[in-house]
Amino acid sequence: MAEIKIVTEVAGRICAIAASAGGDIGNGDDVVFVEAMKMEIPVASPAAGRIKTILVNVDDIVTEGQTIATLEA
Repeated sequence: MAEIKIVTEVAGRICAIAASAGGDIGNGDDVVFVEAMKMEIPVASPAAGRIKTILVNVDDIVTEGQTIATLEA
């Protein structure tokens, strides 16, 4: 199984986590939501598979390009 990094394309604050480690996820499903400029922006899975790790918590500040989770595809 290949390990894929899920990265955020925007900087901001993690306001919600929609997936959990060990759970299955589909291509394009939301993993977390980042609050930036008073908007909630979803970070979607780039492939179907199983979430290996979630590397952030609610209220964490993230930067553009930061890995927020890993996926086994």
